[in-house]
Amino acid sequence: MIPQSDKAETFRRLHEKGSCFVIPNPWDLGSARLLEHLGFKALASSSAGFAYSIARSDLTISKSSLMTHLTGVCEVTSLPVSADLQNGFGNDPEDMAVTILQAARTGIVGGSIEDASGDSGNPVYPLALAAERIRHAAVAAKSLGFKFMLTARAENFIYERPDLADTIRRLQAYQEAGADVLFAPGVKTKEDIASIIRSIDRPLNVLAGLPGMQLTVADLQELGVTRISLGGTLARAAYGALMRAAAEVNTQGTFDYTREAASRGELERIFSRGQMP
Repeated sequence: MIPQSDKAETFRRLHEKGSCFVIPNPWDLGSARLLEHLGFKALASSSAGFAYSIARSDLTISKSSLMTHLTGVCEVTSLPVSADLQNGFGNDPEDMAVTILQAARTGIVGGSIEDASGDSGNPVYPLALAAERIRHAAVAAKSLGFKFMLTARAENFIYERPDLADTIRRLQAYQEAGADVLFAPGVKTKEDIASIIRSIDRPLNVLAGLPGMQLTVADLQELGVTRISLGGTLARAAYGALMRAAAEVNTQGTFDYTREAASRGELERIFSRGQMP
């Protein structure tokens, strides 16, 4: 078992200046183990992917179910794990500190707090409150005894508020509040990403795989992006394959989908490694 502090140091080094890495998002224990086998250096949970795996819609999972999920993921992989902590499961800044401390006990070494309020009328918190929430999360993270990489998310673009200037103001406020990594999911263009990078002095995470986004890993690395996450896209790809296979059986009565299925032997070899007795 690799100590949490060692995983934390590995994760911190991945964010050093000049680094660029893809952090894929497993949705259950098997996908976490599989992504480690495929050679990735770290993992990040997906709130959407996990929600689908327990037959829920995104943003409806409970804090307790997420903590149980994160504990399981950390137990089956030797990789550093960062967590999608949604909006910290509360509105008040003090709630952020509680969530960070609870989440750290699962074994994760990083996590993100978003500025989405959950209020359809005002979907993003006012900037002052949002920054104070990150400040409380940062104080809690610094109390842990190991380097916890706190990511602050500006959700404007996700909630159809494509205001780049306000997004940059938010990211700057979050870095001043103590965030280690900055993230504006929904930003897609080279121009917008370059503008953000010129305006901050923290590593930037970019969400890849969005509709209409044509940028590659090489493109993002050239721009200066440090971390590239995939969100719920891997989970949706897996569920898409399942739906196509089931539709083939139901509508055509054929089983051609098995040609692209992973072999039983391959999966047995992958999942038997590191298996608890």
